[in-house]
Amino acid sequence: MIRVAMMSKWHVHATDYLREANAHPEVEVAAVWDEDPARGRAFAREIGVPFYDSTSSLYREADIDGVIVDTPTNMHPQIIAEAIQNKKHVFSEKVLALNASDAIHLTDLAHTSGVHLMLSLPRLCAPYTVYAESLLQEEALGRVTSFRCRVAHDGSVPTDEHAQGWLPAHFYDPITCGGGALIDLGAHPIYLSNRLAGPVRALSARLEATLGHEVDDNATVMIEYASGALGLLESSFVSGGSPFLMEIHGTKGSLLIENESARVRFGRGPLVAVNLPPERRSAMTQWVDAILRDTAPEITPDDMIELTRVNELAQQAHREGRRVTR
Repeated sequence: MIRVAMMSKWHVHATDYLREANAHPEVEVAAVWDEDPARGRAFAREIGVPFYDSTSSLYREADIDGVIVDTPTNMHPQIIAEAIQNKKHVFSEKVLALNASDAIHLTDLAHTSGVHLMLSLPRLCAPYTVYAESLLQEEALGRVTSFRCRVAHDGSVPTDEHAQGWLPAHFYDPITCGGGALIDLGAHPIYLSNRLAGPVRALSARLEATLGHEVDDNATVMIEYASGALGLLESSFVSGGSPFLMEIHGTKGSLLIENESARVRFGRGPLVAVNLPPERRSAMTQWVDAILRDTAPEITPDDMIELTRVNELAQQAHREGRRVTR
């Protein structure tokens, strides 16, 4: 059994991680800290655990083994490093940091401190990713020539109920978030691209503030991979009804994913539906198993670092209006 503290309710997924922790038979939520004390006290009352008004008092007084981090993204380096320095295992909402140097520092610090650091990258655990990896390992698609992935929703689209859309207003803060649609939803296409299409050689990007927010609400990244393949990564807060899409095309075949369904075509044969394999262990289960059983997680430090690196390059490419190389 591991005892954990919830570190902030800032992120929209904080309650999802609380629910997953509560459902796990080997996790007990035992404390709350929040950079917003009023929100933190309410969260602690909701859970029925103590609230700590400082991280120092949390680490000094609470009987915990780890933390679940849902703070503003720009606080991740400070909060995660402090937890590691106090020998607490860390599960964090993406992204790990806003720049690759901070991400490398945190993964190195966790390694040298003997602490297990996990980032929530849920689509790496999805059945379609497991299947895609098996096709690529078998070279069933031949040489990969093209990769496309799209993750989008309508969180910024005004409605009668929500004049600014259903996303919380703080998701448009360029300082605390470090960006908009790309750093949030775009993280999923980026880490899938890194895992399935390989290292990035160069990229171009366009980050559009369609509805006039301070951050992007619609973004596209065009990638040139070290293998010679090309990729297109799309993310949006202004897309009503857009499904999750992923395509991998190679010299011998193509894989098409729409939401949870997969179809594959080899050569000039028919496009056929696929029965997908079981999903991998969730990121949280991988984290718990690593702590209690010393089993190796499928989500690796490279997945965490390269997610931040590609996002950082895309931000640079848009800001400077040019193709950037790694």
